[in-house]
Amino acid sequence: MGMSRRQFLQVCGLGAAGVIGAGALVGCGGSGDAPAAGSSPATEGSKGGKPVIFYNRQPSNSTTGELDMATLKFNENTYYVGFDADQGGELEGQMIVDYIKAHADEIDRNGDGVIGYVLAIGDVGHNDSIARTRGCRKALGTAVEKDGKIVSDAAGNNADGKSEVVKDGEIEVDGKKFTVRELASQEMKNSTGATWDATTAGDAITNWASSFGDQIDIIVSNNDGMGMSMFNKWSKENKVPTFGYDANSDAVAAIAEGYAGTVSQNPAVQAYLTLRLIRNVLDGVDIETGIGTKDDAGNVIAAEDFKYSEEDRSFYAMNLAVTAENADKFADATAVYESTQSQLDEKTSPKKKVWLSIYNSGDNFLGSTYQPLLEKYDDLLNLEVEYVKGDGQSESTITNRLADPSAYDAFAINMVKTDNGASYTSLLA
Repeated sequence: MGMSRRQFLQVCGLGAAGVIGAGALVGCGGSGDAPAAGSSPATEGSKGGKPVIFYNRQPSNSTTGELDMATLKFNENTYYVGFDADQGGELEGQMIVDYIKAHADEIDRNGDGVIGYVLAIGDVGHNDSIARTRGCRKALGTAVEKDGKIVSDAAGNNADGKSEVVKDGEIEVDGKKFTVRELASQEMKNSTGATWDATTAGDAITNWASSFGDQIDIIVSNNDGMGMSMFNKWSKENKVPTFGYDANSDAVAAIAEGYAGTVSQNPAVQAYLTLRLIRNVLDGVDIETGIGTKDDAGNVIAAEDFKYSEEDRSFYAMNLAVTAENADKFADATAVYESTQSQLDEKTSPKKKVWLSIYNSGDNFLGSTYQPLLEKYDDLLNLEVEYVKGDGQSESTITNRLADPSAYDAFAINMVKTDNGASYTSLLA
């Protein structure tokens, strides 16, 4: 049975003029049987439903890495914000190779001709973790391909170089050849199931050091939380170069103490994009306002610092290598992006309410870098954000706290598992 326009407006929480109110259901005014609501610039952006921004964990199949386009196309105003994972993984790998070449005289601690490294894997089913593992193995020549893709599985212990998921690589420096071997790698998952676990990484390096001793010439980590745990637990004292990812403030500071390098995933750009896309949809302006093109306040992101993939519905920040040569420029990981610091006019961008989830209250990068940046940008963009933190294990610790989606104007979602987009969109549908 069809419904009248008045009934449609009442169900969707709309006024008689068809303007979306705080109680509007996600998807109303979209592609259903009823007509789209409103036609003025102020409501134009809401035709496709309330903005839903997935960030940091891209909706995807944790086994194949295939993007979950059903989630990414939940409505016309759904996007993903992250960073170019492949570019970042390759950047970390190249940074390690450059370090080896620059320190060829002392890198082989026991002089056996084998540069041995251990690898801390954050989450074997996380696209970003997969890209970092693949990028490092590719650069070091230890990658094994299967079905046209580099294998990103953990190798376990591989002291003899006979693992099926990695192979020995080779690097030549000034005519001298070194074998490169992944001595060991494992997923850093704790007993409760939480991944990217720093404590587990600290325990792992203790075990690896006991097993391999001075065969370990380099430590590689999928993030700085795990990298710093291994650095503080063992590699700092033993002067073994450690490479991480995220450019967390403590890791950048530790470069002066021997932490070899990290990669900035441009968190200021990511955090800004996460909330800016919401602002643009709610204001009914072009999606790249204040991003690729200046807004009225002068906010804009330089073209070389981000890219947009329309096919993936995804905005990506570009990564930057952080080493002893430039660490001073990254000392404050929570500094806002230089050209996105201007306050928006509340007359044209009125206050709106946003529900934002963080998959794990204990995540070092999200807690110490990403959220502080979000809190700076929510004020600049006139957004009232409710921050909800999970336990890193179950989506329900987050979704159970979204009892009334109609109370919010927009949503920013950081999932526990990349497979679980439907856990959120089913609540918003």
